[in-house]
Amino acid sequence: MTKLILLSIITFLFIGCQDISTSASLKGPKKSTNTKLQSGDIIFQSSMSGQSYAIQLATHSKYSHVGILFEKDGEMMVYEAVQPVCVSDLDEWISRGDDDHYVVKRLKNAEDKLTPKILEEMKSEATNHLGKNYDLYFGWSDERIYCSELVWKIYNRTLGIEVAKPQLLKDFDLTHPVVQKKLKERYGNNIPYDEKVISPGAMFESEVLEEIMSK
Repeated sequence: MTKLILLSIITFLFIGCQDISTSASLKGPKKSTNTKLQSGDIIFQSSMSGQSYAIQLATHSKYSHVGILFEKDGEMMVYEAVQPVCVSDLDEWISRGDDDHYVVKRLKNAEDKLTPKILEEMKSEATNHLGKNYDLYFGWSDERIYCSELVWKIYNRTLGIEVAKPQLLKDFDLTHPVVQKKLKERYGNNIPYDEKVISPGAMFESEVLEEIMSK
């Protein structure tokens, strides 16, 4: 009887340890990379850069920075327009956002539209802009590039899709003192009110995209 009780206890402890070990391995370290992510996905965050608050006020959007995902050497990487346009590690990119929060959106019917050939063309378009200076003045030429402009042009030039409709600078809410100060710093008294601009906020609200992840 004593042997039977001892055997039962050992069996219980062994099974219990298996459960704990399995549970721990399932939880594992928290990772931002997820198998659901695909090349061509668009990722948004609330940047903590100096101009982020002004962008949020002018666009009435929480999101002030955007990048596009492409697989590189087996890992999902963020192609983004900062200074300069570059390729960033996904986890590092996420850590630069407010509270590590981010949202990933995908083109509707991506399985039909984002063919391997198109994705190759999109990645090539993104690569063509690497190393360019960030455009502090939000101009529409390719000489310098800002974040939402990069993503918008990649989609437009490879698929003919407008992820969102560009606006004129004067269409944004420029009334807040923070926005006014930033405009003064950038343009002095020559603010280009008729410059075409595409904002992260407009792209976030796009009807051609669907949300696939938010953390």
